[in-house]
Amino acid sequence: MKRREFLQSGAVAAGSAFATKAQTPVPTPPKPKIITSVMLWTLKGTFEERVEAAAQAGMQSVELVGEHVTWTDADIVRTKKLVASYRMGMDTIIATPDWGKRPVSMVDPAQRDNFLADCKAAITFAKKMDVPQIILMSGNAIPGRTHEDQYASLLEGAKRAGDLASAANVTMIVEPLNSLVNHKGFFLNTCVEGLKLIKDVDNPHVKLLFDIYHEQVQIGNVTRTLKAAVDHVAVFHIADNPGRNDPGTGEINYANVYKAIRETGYNRYVTMEYLPLGDQVSSLKRAVDDFRTAILT
Repeated sequence: MKRREFLQSGAVAAGSAFATKAQTPVPTPPKPKIITSVMLWTLKGTFEERVEAAAQAGMQSVELVGEHVTWTDADIVRTKKLVASYRMGMDTIIATPDWGKRPVSMVDPAQRDNFLADCKAAITFAKKMDVPQIILMSGNAIPGRTHEDQYASLLEGAKRAGDLASAANVTMIVEPLNSLVNHKGFFLNTCVEGLKLIKDVDNPHVKLLFDIYHEQVQIGNVTRTLKAAVDHVAVFHIADNPGRNDPGTGEINYANVYKAIRETGYNRYVTMEYLPLGDQVSSLKRAVDDFRTAILT
């Protein structure tokens, strides 16, 4: 399943998340200053199988999209126990996982009440799930409206979401997506403008999600931009281009990208969000080991 389809598909059935299954012993992940995570939508299998695959690869945490939206409180308790049994955490959910199908755009002032209602609901889930971060999506550009008007609406929405995040002590992270390949028409499509937005919001509870794949597709110049943005980045997402597959299989020089991240002293989250080639556990383990080696040497 492509991420565009997953993001816009709405609630994901939760029943498969709690299938009874004997757990295979997993390695205890190291505790470097950077937390390594994986976006579960990129993996195959039931929810439980995807969580186990992340653990087998040595991940410290997992990110969700909209898996949680139909969960009851009992489901949440079971999920937290499942993830904790693998010595991992859950670090991120999305405020508007079905943003492509509902009027929750940040660039349309007429949809702001809907957007903020979703932010409030996401905060409620985040607090119950012990998730510290919530992803915000700008939505698609609106034909006939100026970029400046839409940016002003995006900024106001991000400020209002930031106020909610401050009160709840969570972090809203704004994610630019490329509009050339994966998300045609998406408004906030570069981390260059994403960084401007975060600076304009000026709230420590609103940060940038820097997706290296999306930035490479849209405009490139990744290492220079990430160095300029790093103080405002809460999460880096990792995938290669083209194909959104394993780091090292495409044109991005991840050795240099990791070196740049290391040189900045960055100490938050780095998340694998790619479609593994071959065995997914072996792929993830190799990817995260390469990252840790580059960061620690």
